[in-house]
Amino acid sequence: MKYTDYEKAFSRARLDKYLQSCGGDKLAALALYRFNVKLCQKFYGILNIFEVVLRNSISEHYKSYFSDTDWILHQLNQGGMLEFYPQKSTVLNVISDLKNSGRYTNDRVVSSVSLGFWIYMFTKVPFLRGGQSLLNIFPSKAHGLGQRAIYNELRTIKAFRNRIAHHEAICFDEFGTKSTAFVRDNYALLFKYVQFLGYSECQLFYGLDIFPDAVLRKIDNL
Repeated sequence: MKYTDYEKAFSRARLDKYLQSCGGDKLAALALYRFNVKLCQKFYGILNIFEVVLRNSISEHYKSYFSDTDWILHQLNQGGMLEFYPQKSTVLNVISDLKNSGRYTNDRVVSSVSLGFWIYMFTKVPFLRGGQSLLNIFPSKAHGLGQRAIYNELRTIKAFRNRIAHHEAICFDEFGTKSTAFVRDNYALLFKYVQFLGYSECQLFYGLDIFPDAVLRKIDNL
């Protein structure tokens, strides 16, 4: 295929940032585009597993804390931990749909709500109404790291995850210059929280190709 064919397939606007970053070298721009896709492939499985482990850890914690296997449903009520959740209506719709289909369980709600729902748990109101106990899900967290700092770092992971989910480039810095720093920083942050949760990344991600070093080096050397 010619470069113009790729422009037609991917759009000129999408490829232009790669072309500009590579100084107008069309072959390098296409190579960088493919390397970006490969990076996203590397992270997709890791982020998927991290999200599952995080949400299950939070859910199991609050099942125990509230002595309630239906804690999400009940904490959405007035006075509950989730009373002021901004997307409350969305969660109630999920619950309603599951009940109407005869498939309702708390576990299905857990798997149906967004990552943003789980990160919201670390904001001030739900954290306080949950007895300021949520940090117990991180048995190996750094000493002195508090609720607000953890919330901000989890938001960073979520933003990174959303870039990949929305097929956005992750191989540039904030100025549009080719860079692997953004990926390396998020990679380190993600693995830090895997360790905070009490897991070894090599065991948790066993069988997955989780180290993107070869792709990162190719981008650095392009």
